[in-house]
Amino acid sequence: MDHPSSRPVGRIGRRSALAGLLALTAAACSSSSGDPGAGQAGGGADDFPLDLANCEATLHFDAAPQRIVLLESAPVTTLDGLGVLDAVVARAGAFPRGYYDAELTARIEAIPALSEDIDTAGHLQISQEVVIAHSPDIVFGLPNGLTREAMRDAGAEVVVQDVFCAAAGERASFETLSSTIATYGRIFDRHEQADALISTLEERVAAVSDSAADLRTATAAVLYPSLGGGPLYTYGAGSMVTAQLDALGIENVFADTAERVSEIGSEPLLAADPDVLIMLYQGDGDGSEVRDEMVTQDQLSGLQAVTQEAVLPLLFNFAEPASPLVVDGLERIHEWLLEREG
Repeated sequence: MDHPSSRPVGRIGRRSALAGLLALTAAACSSSSGDPGAGQAGGGADDFPLDLANCEATLHFDAAPQRIVLLESAPVTTLDGLGVLDAVVARAGAFPRGYYDAELTARIEAIPALSEDIDTAGHLQISQEVVIAHSPDIVFGLPNGLTREAMRDAGAEVVVQDVFCAAAGERASFETLSSTIATYGRIFDRHEQADALISTLEERVAAVSDSAADLRTATAAVLYPSLGGGPLYTYGAGSMVTAQLDALGIENVFADTAERVSEIGSEPLLAADPDVLIMLYQGDGDGSEVRDEMVTQDQLSGLQAVTQEAVLPLLFNFAEPASPLVVDGLERIHEWLLEREG
């Protein structure tokens, strides 16, 4: 197990985050396929056929996709911002109401649900035959049991969140969010909508970062507890939670962990003893039951964040992966810290 970081981030992290914000619009116009002219606003039929790098794969589109299957909830707000959510023909996994307003919740619940079977580690359980039966031309998410090859043979490309396949140790930033939105804008031929969404999110992140200058909280750890006494996971440099904490000028005590997410024992957590804990969870509810189960574990009882009740439950997509929900999550963390510090 990697040991917690001893390198201070603090207010330097905020300056790094702001520097990253200045690159958001530039990143939005960059090409994932290496074509220096791709990704500019306007676009149209001339953008196709389109080849895009996605993790270890190259995706090919002859035209903008018309039938979307969602096997994860994270892309919802990006697709909605681009004006293509109505093209979703099926969904699977958890889509908690806590992420969305009433109007968007109603639209999501009107989409046929294929499976809501989530294991204790938060992974969707579904067969690829069920997905293929809905004739998608693009699928978001690659849970166990599905392969890119099978989906492509059935006429669908699979998009995996870039943050899930970044190089180990690579530090996440809000440029990742900008790049993701820009890529979706290219896929669906919605360049202007992508640029507008990026600009709005850029302004919101900058506003939070400026307002966070006087926060006294110095350190934090972000955890995902498995239910029923299973493993405890923490998030490192490659996670968007590190980008959030950098924007707030707070040190992620596990930001030097090479993996984006890794299993953790009590010893390194007790040694780091962060000021606050952010506890990620999935499903409906406010997360209080999951938080209570986690903090009652004997090995965590000595943490100052536990004794001082400085534990924030946060729905998973408010922290991971890169979507507009991460900006919502940043604002929620900031508001919670302001309330705590009075």
